[in-house]
Amino acid sequence: QVQLVESGGGLVQTGESLRLSCAASGRTFSSKTMAWFRQAPGKEREFVTSISWNGDSTYYADSVKGRFTISRDNAKNTMFLQMNSLKLEDTAVYYCAASTYYARSSTTRGYDYWGQGTQVTVSS
Repeated sequence: QVQLVESGGGLVQTGESLRLSCAASGRTFSSKTMAWFRQAPGKEREFVTSISWNGDSTYYADSVKGRFTISRDNAKNTMFLQMNSLKLEDTAVYYCAASTYYARSSTTRGYDYWGQGTQVTVSS
């Protein structure tokens, strides 16, 4: 069993940065593929980025490539999302997710553990 808790969300202006954290409980964090998804009001939850269990492989949605960076610290059971050059369209609730079975997945079905989400609001 893994419990995930996101933090670091907030209100920022366009062009600014935020760093999200996802703290995991349990001893299996280091074996799981981790990801960030986001959901804007009235829209479906969408893939943002994922990272392999050892951090060697990362994948990004085209919309955030070059601006966002995912990382993890398995010793601290924590995953991060550094978000730079934020845009209005990045406004959403950001969720961290863990996958027990997939080395790589960009769909919500690929993840069996989810956090409660943290709000990111970008204003002009």
